[in-house]
Amino acid sequence: MAQGGSGLQGIAAIRHPAPLSVHGASSERLYGLPKSGRLLRTADYRKVYAEGRRRNLGILVAFARKSGEQPSRVGMTVSRKLGGAVERNRLKRRLREAVRKHRADLGPGWDIVFHPRAKAKIAEFAELEAVVQRFFASCARASDSLDSSAGRRKTDS
Repeated sequence: MAQGGSGLQGIAAIRHPAPLSVHGASSERLYGLPKSGRLLRTADYRKVYAEGRRRNLGILVAFARKSGEQPSRVGMTVSRKLGGAVERNRLKRRLREAVRKHRADLGPGWDIVFHPRAKAKIAEFAELEAVVQRFFASCARASDSLDSSAGRRKTDS
């Protein structure tokens, strides 16, 4: 009897290992998007939709608004037309990972909302990632051109 009990404890230890601690890591997840990098409030989403520019990216639609705030923020909306909760959440996880990997390419001062289309469900991750990367690069170029034109105006006046 004691032998069977100890065997079960060993199995439980395998199924539920102790969490790994990372020295020096904050309380946030190691690989997640920080809260400061996400659009959180409905009012923020509405502002991006109302004041931002809409871009058709094939498998995604992106709404981008130059906010001028320090960290760029990204949000996503996935319609129920794209499937049940499991499918929508899988799509959001994939999109979130693509955003996380290329967020540094974006630069500061943008609020962006991604709205995936049905094609995004069957797209390879590499394609999704490439679309996000190209869009972030175009936003960075637009930001640079806006900054340089604003600087020229100041010196001309």
